[in-house]
Amino acid sequence: MSKDLTETGQLVVSHVEAVYNHSIVALHGVNLTVKRGEIVALLGANGAGKSTTLKAISNLLPAQRGKISAGKIHFEGHDISRTRTSKLVRLGLVQVLEGRHCFKSLTVEENLITGGLGRSASRSEISADLEKVYALFPRLKTKRKTPAGLTSGGEQQMTAIGRALLSRPKLLVLDEPSMGLAPLTVQDIFRTLQKLNREEGLSILIAEQNSTVALQFAHRVTILETGLTVLEGTAAELKNRNDLQSFYLGTNRLEPVKTL
Repeated sequence: MSKDLTETGQLVVSHVEAVYNHSIVALHGVNLTVKRGEIVALLGANGAGKSTTLKAISNLLPAQRGKISAGKIHFEGHDISRTRTSKLVRLGLVQVLEGRHCFKSLTVEENLITGGLGRSASRSEISADLEKVYALFPRLKTKRKTPAGLTSGGEQQMTAIGRALLSRPKLLVLDEPSMGLAPLTVQDIFRTLQKLNREEGLSILIAEQNSTVALQFAHRVTILETGLTVLEGTAAELKNRNDLQSFYLGTNRLEPVKTL
């Protein structure tokens, strides 16, 4: 693989197929590239294969009796299938799973700290990173001593993202971060992600059903339908396409794969 990650991609998903229980085909031709410093949105209707793609990227499929049956995924030159998930985190590939997974009995701050422990951070590094997260999400500072299970859905999502940031990611992968949240909270979270991308060059891959907010903040978009990449292009090019809207309304099917 080329060492020029700016050109070839920090993350490259090539012709990936995946199955569960050795028989249920979930992906049968996913192609996706995230270049360094990009925000890429992975869009598609419910059941399109977005979550499976993200789990494949983080090598989490084996935990759910799944596996990559064909194709390759590389992150910064590392073959995902041959790299333990814990090592991927240390290499900088960090995922925020769907559903705002927090340790509900731990405080917000204790949840955040667990992100730093995963990379064996020192106490001073964790302290500095906590202040950075609190600057990004001021609501978390006011709730720092509150059990995460007693906070709002938006605050739990901020906690999950903040915990990932304490792992100091190079590529932050998020699965449906807007799910179940109020529109204003969604906008706040996406603006914060955009700020991290713009000011720190953090690469971000977001799987979303909310195409409106994803197209607003992403640089490029990949669309899945039934486990297959069917459309790729810049967010600016896709915003006003009638066939994209028709796809989300379910009035017609897209043919694989058109690159704009």
